[in-house]
Amino acid sequence: MNHKFYVFGAHSRAQTVAVYIQYLYPEASIEAYLVNNDEKNAGCINGVPVIQIDKDTKLHGGYPVFLGTRSVYHENLEKIARGLGIQKIYPVTADLDLKLRNAYLQKYFTSIGKSFAKINDIHTLGEKSDREIFETKACVYVAKSVYDKPLQKEAKPADYEKIIQVGAALTNERLEENGIIDSAGQNISDRNRQFCELTGLYWIWKHAAEDIVGLVHYRRHFILPKDWKARMQIFGIDVILPVPLYVAPSVEGNYRQRHVSEDWDIMMNYIKQHNPDECKRAEEIFGGNLYSPCNMFIMRREVLNDLCKWMFPVIETVAARQGMRADVYQNRYPGFLSERLITLFFEMHRDRYKVVYADKNFLP
Repeated sequence: MNHKFYVFGAHSRAQTVAVYIQYLYPEASIEAYLVNNDEKNAGCINGVPVIQIDKDTKLHGGYPVFLGTRSVYHENLEKIARGLGIQKIYPVTADLDLKLRNAYLQKYFTSIGKSFAKINDIHTLGEKSDREIFETKACVYVAKSVYDKPLQKEAKPADYEKIIQVGAALTNERLEENGIIDSAGQNISDRNRQFCELTGLYWIWKHAAEDIVGLVHYRRHFILPKDWKARMQIFGIDVILPVPLYVAPSVEGNYRQRHVSEDWDIMMNYIKQHNPDECKRAEEIFGGNLYSPCNMFIMRREVLNDLCKWMFPVIETVAARQGMRADVYQNRYPGFLSERLITLFFEMHRDRYKVVYADKNFLP
């Protein structure tokens, strides 16, 4: 590719695209971030100018441009880019993002001497386990609410998936007759507006009896090989997490930019007070750029118990201090924090648990 390129967009998604490209192709450098909206944008990002384009903007037609925005804007941005004389235009679709992310992670993990093992790549998983192989029961629970928007095309659940209705305590409507609801038994279902899929996670922790349990979202599912359960046993895998996401300027900085900064302070103060040995490691990990998003996982039930016993007291403490918020999106901060905490837990315990990754899809 040309040594210089543009990126349309200036927020986290665009910055991530620029990082992937420059890391994978050291000879490449970003010339500018391009924006055409009225949103508040920085004048420059890490020394790279942010250009507010109009019909008189002069760009180098030979430099490619990557459309680092939500896909709904791509068609219009492509027309604008062509009108400015750009010849090579690359919309960063979900597929392209997945390819760039995986290539980036493979190179990055290798550079720091760690394994980037994926459940699909059996040859990367190391020696076979000496654990006894036995028939396992597995269930990946699919969090779904009566308030969720319908999918454009209904997808049939995999044979190992079961829908769990989250927030069931907040409505008399049921998704399935005699279906699994997060309000049965010991639960926090009535807190779903804040805790999101964590109310499902809590129910799974307290009630699921399978040997291997998982949680996904009705729009987001893992892309798994057919024999993933056998691979978990044969290779001694404890946990499957989503392929990590790169965020700038750091995991902590990204949260503070997008959410209420005080949430983070309370969370870190809890860790410092109750788990002082973990605090420095937490600062290191959160000072990095990678975390596994979406509160998705598949893991042995014993591991889930370890995670939840550690994580829920942290989340509950922050929620007790911060309370409810009028802003519907920001009110979901317990779920946003848990995404980062799940990553932290398994990074701190890399020597204890064998973690591999899997790609995920998104159903429109």
